[in-house]
Order: sequence, then structure tokens, then C-alpha cells
Amino acid sequence: MTDATIESALESENAEKAALATPFVQELVKQWRAQDTHGAWSGKSDETLLAPYIITREQRRALPIIGDPDPETLWRLELFYNAVGLAIERRTGNIATPMMKMSHEGFGRMILTAGRLVVINKHLRDVHRFGFESMEKLAAEGGRLVEAAVEMVRSFPEVVNFS
Repeated sequence: MTDATIESALESENAEKAALATPFVQELVKQWRAQDTHGAWSGKSDETLLAPYIITREQRRALPIIGDPDPETLWRLELFYNAVGLAIERRTGNIATPMMKMSHEGFGRMILTAGRLVVINKHLRDVHRFGFESMEKLAAEGGRLVEAAVEMVRSFPEVVNFS
């Protein structure tokens, strides 16, 4: 291996470790671990648990453009947005509830509400291809959604904290 290849591999490894340490990814790991009712995943690393979220470009190209999402993919999607909701709750103290409406063809909508305020409104398509190119992109997208929702909650506290 050349020095440049070794350096690139080390940078990639450090970036993945940094992504795994982000608050959103840690929340996602907690969601996965909470689903482990029989202890089957207790010895597995966080990277192994989150591996299904990583879909490289080559893997994405191998998937059909139109397809029905399988139950595991829908479950991963739900856990992702549950983690977003819990990360919002940890930051704001307000419960953020995810609600998903999905057709069998993989098209639908995800909303997260805090009080009467819709903090995330996301149209979903091609759910059978749900995933991210790298752990860094997973962490970045989750963090971006959480930050946008937290900003929304802080901008409209009267709608969130109604009596």
C-alpha cells in the first residue's frame, strides 16, 4: 500500500468513528438495542447494527428503480425517524411523535409533530432503496433533521406548549 492509500483509509476510519459518536447516531443505536428483546445483538458492535443503513452506490444501482419495500426496510425507516424524534425530545424537552403513512409500493409520507406543530414533513419515495452511502452521511442527515426540528420548536414555542 502506498502512503496515500494508508492515509486515506485512516481518514475514512476516523470519520466513521466520529460519525458513530454523534448524538443522533448514538440515539439510533439505542433504538436498535431497545428492540433486542432476546439479547441476540448484545455482543454485536454499533457498526454491525447500523450496517443495513449503509448502501453504496453500487448496491443502490443493483436495486430496481421501482420495488416494494420489505418489512425490514420499513422497520429500519421507522427506527431512523423514532431516533430523530427522541433526539428532538432530548434537545427540547418536548415529545416529538413520528407518524408514517406508506403505500405498499414504497411511497408515502413521514411527519413528526411536537404538540400541535409539525416539525418534520417529509415525502418518501423509493423506500426500498432507503439508506446512506456512508456512516458520515447517515449522521449528517439525522443531525440535519434534528437541528431543523429543534429550530422549529424554538421558533414557535406557543404552538408546541399549548394549554
